[in-house]
Amino acid sequence: MAESEALLSAWSASAPPEGHAWQATVPGPALAAVAARMASVPRSFLDPRVSVAALAGDVVRQRLLSLDHESDDRVRRGAAVGLWLVASEDLVEPFTPSIAAAAGVGPAIDALALRLAPVVDPWEWLSDDERREEAVRTFLLWAGMRPAGEDVDTARSLLDARDSLRRNAALAQAYAAHRHRDEIARRLAEARAKEAAARYSSE
Repeated sequence: MAESEALLSAWSASAPPEGHAWQATVPGPALAAVAARMASVPRSFLDPRVSVAALAGDVVRQRLLSLDHESDDRVRRGAAVGLWLVASEDLVEPFTPSIAAAAGVGPAIDALALRLAPVVDPWEWLSDDERREEAVRTFLLWAGMRPAGEDVDTARSLLDARDSLRRNAALAQAYAAHRHRDEIARRLAEARAKEAAARYSSE
């Protein structure tokens, strides 16, 4: 559990509050379409010999937080699945609307790798329909989207109902503590920045 808690802590320190993420979502592609694409991830993406850093460089051309933890097989697989969803728009066909163009595509990949993979191994996303739906909903949320046809309240309640972290009492408690500490740290940083700006403007 220690490794999982450390990964969740890394995610918690970087992710904005979930409520803010939900309020910023826009309608995305159909859940079934993204789930079907996830189920078809090529074995080449999951091959442990393939560098996730190289994949990320080719697919999203941005630095992912999860690359700092790619020595963990779960993180590596989680990031690879997210990268496949993005790459598949060129290799198979685009989603409507496109997820590759989403502002949060990097955080969405990191959410799979650091928020979900430590709790549910990505192999389960490929073999179990409910876990795959959880993964798709998690990806879409942090990409700034919600499944087509769902409003914020519906999408949020459906993800909450499938959230594996909530079912793991020990990890859920540890994660809640990290989120609380990180939120306090964010507020203190914002207060310091405002105070510094006020001092600067008065000088």
